[in-house]
Amino acid sequence: MKRKFIPALLLTLLTTLASCAAGPAASPVDGTWDFTMSSPFGAVNATVMMATDGNTLTGTFDLGGGRTWAIEEGVANGNEVSFKIDRDGSPMVYEMSAIVDGDSATGVAGAMGTEVPWTMTRGS
Repeated sequence: MKRKFIPALLLTLLTTLASCAAGPAASPVDGTWDFTMSSPFGAVNATVMMATDGNTLTGTFDLGGGRTWAIEEGVANGNEVSFKIDRDGSPMVYEMSAIVDGDSATGVAGAMGTEVPWTMTRGS
């Protein structure tokens, strides 16, 4: 009986170690994205970096020219995200939400009583 038990124990240990070495599965929102939004103030384009830790979403919007906006109060739930963007310390705060579908995301930004659609595609 002991001889059958030892190989089964070794197989279980090896399987467990292999899954631990692989680490947790990446969230579908993690990565670099190309963002675009048409707003009443003109087009907004940015390179977005997003990362999750459990349900917490962090990241940045790089608008170029040294302008970077941090993702604040970010939440990721599967392929759904929500967060806030504080526009350069102005009173305008975007409340953002989206659904990620593979290499694209479609969302809505709300600010000052107005909502506008936005999209992202996964960068290369």
